Amino acid sequence: MQTTIRNQVSFNGVGLHSGQPARLTIRPASAGHGIWFTRTDIVDRDPLIPARWDVAEHSPLCTKLVNADGVSLSTVEHVMAALAGCGVHNALIEVSGPEVPILDGSSAPFVRGIVKQGIRMLAEPLFAIEVLKPISVEKGDATATLTPADSLKIDFEIDFADAAIGRQRKSLHMANGTFVRELCDSRTFCRASDVEFMRANGLALGGTMENAVVVDGQEVLSPGGLRHSDEPVRHKMLDALGDLALAGAPILGLYTGFKAGHTLTNMLLRALFADPTAYRIVDCDADCVARLPGVGLHVSDLAAVA
Repeated sequence: MQTTIRNQVSFNGVGLHSGQPARLTIRPASAGHGIWFTRTDIVDRDPLIPARWDVAEHSPLCTKLVNADGVSLSTVEHVMAALAGCGVHNALIEVSGPEVPILDGSSAPFVRGIVKQGIRMLAEPLFAIEVLKPISVEKGDATATLTPADSLKIDFEIDFADAAIGRQRKSLHMANGTFVRELCDSRTFCRASDVEFMRANGLALGGTMENAVVVDGQEVLSPGGLRHSDEPVRHKMLDALGDLALAGAPILGLYTGFKAGHTLTNMLLRALFADPTAYRIVDCDADCVARLPGVGLHVSDLAAVA
């Protein structure tokens, strides 16, 4: 069955790139509603923005959604990953500004809030998007691919010159609380050499050593170091889950990314939905549901990120 959050939950912080204060509230929604954002600070235009792949604007540093009236919301990927990883299919998300608060740079605060409020089953069946044939996109030396699989799996590889990151690869089956245990606490990251450039271009204005992992060569500059030895690739997988959640339903398929980012993952969804022979919509029976992200999640899975 479809789900929603049992009770509303709110988060306060600042936008990573805008630096502006932001309050985000996840509210329950009815079956068939899907995930929608609404800008509570917008009064002269339509403030509602669907969490959907076809309203995403290509951006290398975050996922930005823009509705038909030009109202936008940036950096939605971490809260989208939390909703997908906790198995929430319907919600109305209120945001008081142009960007989702970055919090600690990961999805963990969102996950804690969602799980502690609880998930409510709704009286409508769930459907999923089954990948039927390989679909691939590339940009430079970066690639992203979806291939048939009976559940969502993510295989990701990154390669950075900085020795603190280097070449990392990880592959995970996303069912049974995997996202919460393995990925949700991994933070966004950047190179120290990029910070000045980003700020000169009006980006990363809300970034700190507490809400991002900053590396310089072989050094991790952020206090406390890494949460995982391979935290960067884990965060890229987190981002991929959040961006794939813009498909509008759980995906049954293997996502393989090499140096992929937000733009490439969105290009991949566009390529998938442009080919009607590449996917089909399937009703989820009990066996299918058991293989979806969030199913089998327990409060004890939060222990590592509490």
